[in-house]
Amino acid sequence: MTERTFEQNLAELEQIVNRLEQGDVSLEDSLQQFQRGMSLSKQLQDTLTQAETTFTKMVNDNGQEEPFSEEF
Repeated sequence: MTERTFEQNLAELEQIVNRLEQGDVSLEDSLQQFQRGMSLSKQLQDTLTQAETTFTKMVNDNGQEEPFSEEF
């Protein structure tokens, strides 16, 4: 199974939110959609945290990672 992209997960979460806001789904479906939305939200947050960690590091002249600093 191919791993879904951040954008695909975000689009699905937006669809879930829209369905729940419309209020025309059963209670059981609402609970399932809410649980799926929470799972997607966690996946999205994990992806953002990982991206932040990656983007806040840089490679020094010796090829070692070090925290990014705006000081020059």
